[in-house]
Amino acid sequence: MSFQPAIDLADLPEVGAVQVQLDGQPVAVVRAQDGSVHAIDDVCSHANVSLSEGEVDDCTIECWLHGSRFDLRTGEPTGLPATAPIAVFPVTIQDGTVLVDVTAPLPATSKEH
Repeated sequence: MSFQPAIDLADLPEVGAVQVQLDGQPVAVVRAQDGSVHAIDDVCSHANVSLSEGEVDDCTIECWLHGSRFDLRTGEPTGLPATAPIAVFPVTIQDGTVLVDVTAPLPATSKEH
């Protein structure tokens, strides 16, 4: 794995997202309501807009444009109109810095019932 510094943990909102650029791509670093930290592709799979500008609720993020929702742990859409998942990247926290590996997206897990 190739973790790189993304943001200081202290610079993340208590609940919310911040866009960072890693290897030339926009990544949203997100702190969920339970305090967990996640890194996702910062582009909505439905409308090509920044997810980091959306609202975080529990462990999901909502796209500000059309209301698509995505699970921060899996990248799977949990609310229409999005039907395609977004990339989720491995995260670790070291000495107060959030490190993200954009070279190894986590595999999408299906939530089929």
